[in-house]
Amino acid sequence: MILFALVIIVAVLLLVLGFEMFLVLGVPALMIKEFFYGNLPDPVVIQKVLGGINHTTLLAIPFFILAAELMGEGQIARRLTGLVKVLVGHLRGGMGYTTIGGSMAFGSVSGSAPATVAAMARMVYPEMRKAGFSDKFSLGLIVSSAETALLIPPSITFIIYGWMTGTSVAKLFVGGLAVGLVLGLAFAIMAALEARRSDVERGPRTSWRERVIAIRDAGWALGMPIIILGGIYSGYFTPTEAAAASVVYAIFVEGVIFRELTFRKLFAITERAAISTAIIFVLLAMGGLLSYFITLAQVPSAITAFLDAIHAGPIMFLLIVNISFLIAGMFIDPNSALLILVPPLYPVATALGIDPVHFGMIVTLNISIGMITPPFGLDIFVASSTLSKPVLTIISGLWPFIIANLIVLAIITYVPDISTFLPNLVFG
Repeated sequence: MILFALVIIVAVLLLVLGFEMFLVLGVPALMIKEFFYGNLPDPVVIQKVLGGINHTTLLAIPFFILAAELMGEGQIARRLTGLVKVLVGHLRGGMGYTTIGGSMAFGSVSGSAPATVAAMARMVYPEMRKAGFSDKFSLGLIVSSAETALLIPPSITFIIYGWMTGTSVAKLFVGGLAVGLVLGLAFAIMAALEARRSDVERGPRTSWRERVIAIRDAGWALGMPIIILGGIYSGYFTPTEAAAASVVYAIFVEGVIFRELTFRKLFAITERAAISTAIIFVLLAMGGLLSYFITLAQVPSAITAFLDAIHAGPIMFLLIVNISFLIAGMFIDPNSALLILVPPLYPVATALGIDPVHFGMIVTLNISIGMITPPFGLDIFVASSTLSKPVLTIISGLWPFIIANLIVLAIITYVPDISTFLPNLVFG
């Protein structure tokens, strides 16, 4: 435990001093090696760094990032959102439901919350304000709805968690579908209540003919989630193969069908995706090294012994997990929180009999909340940059949604069947 405390202290100090996250993860790991495991050969460190990213499961990440960039720049995201609007836009608060449904649709083919915020904000913010939603509520709903991208498969967070723990990514994807729908339902209830309170006007009712036309226009866009989710759930694709297929499909649809994608655009999009991928993989490499030393120091065993000493069962342990992730989410990016906290906590969870898929849902929902939690929630700054809105204005609109998130988190934490029912049904 002394070793783990030293890691935390050094990491916090580097974070406060403004060091890059890969150094916040890597420097404590190298300090542990030098001061506690000096006899360990240096090539072992290199092997662990490279081994941290040498896994076929992680190949899905760059493909899904590239697919998200292609959709955000092209017509796929717009047409999916347009279809949702045609179906529910005529209801009171319909633009709120459109925002939630559109974020889920975009998340179902991107797996990235920041990409969802950037794509959805430009499309739905003017429409929400026009419909009568307040500025704060509109901003809060847009930023919060993007969380569902981390829960509705395919999710990059699930891929990383699955790689770290050996949990089936396909099972995580199926479990995330249920949890994402629960979170989306909570936001829909908030949108309905706000629509009544603010007397938000109804949108024009669309005819069945107009709906059929909208479905036809969105046909190629609908092919993307069908290929990804249908391919994975049917067993035809692995998550990595589905990710690669999504990129090929997006390039074909945007370039050949919609004719929006030029070689110049493709080069720029690929460059952005490569930079995002490199950032994630550097963090994964450093996180793999830190995880190795945490395991070597038997930190999980020390945590288990401590919980036994204070007679803490699964209920208390999961409360500690939630508090730890919520605090971490306020200050560091989600991938870093995942890499720091999962290695010591996951073995304890399995020792207490907690289902790995259920624990993955709890971790990922905490990560999602961290994306919108002040002061350093990443999605807050993405929305601020996209819409040119002050950060404090966005934060002021987020508090009701943070409370709703915490309520959903409590339900997901202590009602494990929500997370495990569908995976057990699909995979037995």
